[in-house]
Amino acid sequence: MTPVDAILIGRNEGARLVAGLASVQGQVRQIVYVDSGSTDNSVAEARRAGAKVVQLDMSIPFTAARARNAGFDALDDPELVMFIDGDCMLVKGFIAAARAHLEAHPQVGMVTGWRSEIHRDASLYNQLCDWEWHRPAGEILACGGDMLVRAPLWQKVGGMNPSVIAAEDDEICCRFRKAGAVLYRIPQDMTRHDAAMLRFSQWWSRATRTGHGFAQVGHLHPDYFVTERKRVLVYGLALPLLFLLGLITWPILSVLVLMLYVLNYVRTARGLIHEGLNTRESWRHSLLLTLSKIPNFIGYLRFHLRRLSGAKMRIIEYK
Repeated sequence: MTPVDAILIGRNEGARLVAGLASVQGQVRQIVYVDSGSTDNSVAEARRAGAKVVQLDMSIPFTAARARNAGFDALDDPELVMFIDGDCMLVKGFIAAARAHLEAHPQVGMVTGWRSEIHRDASLYNQLCDWEWHRPAGEILACGGDMLVRAPLWQKVGGMNPSVIAAEDDEICCRFRKAGAVLYRIPQDMTRHDAAMLRFSQWWSRATRTGHGFAQVGHLHPDYFVTERKRVLVYGLALPLLFLLGLITWPILSVLVLMLYVLNYVRTARGLIHEGLNTRESWRHSLLLTLSKIPNFIGYLRFHLRRLSGAKMRIIEYK
């Protein structure tokens, strides 16, 4: 049976990290925890759990990508590697099912599953995260940070790009596919996530980070995030500018712009209902999704300003 090693990354995750470490014990051969400058007891808890601890040099801007690379480099002779975010718990049975899928399908280089929120109904924002996580099983283009990867594939593509501060998982998945690997989501619960997103300001920061990811990964892989970038430019830039122009020159133009936002809101809600989300949540989620294009554009603009000025790519935190 092919051995599996686990890498957890985190920063000030506290009890979430303790639960995550406990969830992998007994299921993997090696556990590595990579810490990005925690000021709580994360490092001590990881050592207490028997994990090998890697502490990043904080004089260099830290990213999740850089942390995962450091974790991989700390493993001894890896073959299959399970990457888990420090605010997640591994569901028992996933590793066995994912390993079996990899062993039965040599062309598959990475397997993921379903992530769900531990406290789904604690906030509207947690509910939205939970909906985002649950995508259809089958061959996929990309996934989130929780994944079981063949070590030779990780090495072949050179690991994650440490300068990518958001959607770094999408970015490496693009390179996995370009290297000839098939990516697959099995219909299996994988991890339980604790977004702990209870305030509007947290959601706004997360949406800003998402826009930064659309821009940065789209810049690196122009064939990816195409639709998402178009939506950001239309609903986050062009329409707001037309709205302001209408206020100055022709108020009817501003009314027409607002009607377009309402139409988008209704269309999005109906799409969510069609996908199976209950009606009440669909209308509430649609409001956030419609509004999200504004912070998405802020993140999009922030990336390009950083790129053009040569500024360092620093993470955008929401908790």
